[in-house]
Amino acid sequence: QVQLVETGGGSVQPGDSLRLSCTASGGTFSTKAMAWFRQGPGREREIVSAIGASGVATYYADSVKDRFSISRDNAKNTVYLQMTSLKPEDTAVYFCAQAAVGNGALKEYEYDYWGQGTQVTVSS
Repeated sequence: QVQLVETGGGSVQPGDSLRLSCTASGGTFSTKAMAWFRQGPGREREIVSAIGASGVATYYADSVKDRFSISRDNAKNTVYLQMTSLKPEDTAVYFCAQAAVGNGALKEYEYDYWGQGTQVTVSS
């Protein structure tokens, strides 16, 4: 059984930065794609960014391109989401997820394991 624990959320002002971390226990982290999803108030959950098992392939939603950066450290079983130039519309609960495959997973149903979520609030 895989467990994912996210940390790093909080309340910040527009323009600030935050780094989310997600550490996995159990399973074979280094062979699985990882992703960050988010669910804002009154909105459906959406993918924010994904990264392949080796860390080479990455995906970003248009809304976060050039502001967010995903990375992973397979030695630490951890995936990161560096968020910069945060906007109020980035306010959401952010979820870490692990896919059943090593690359190319962009849909929710392709992700087997989910963290509990961490709140990010961007407000002045």
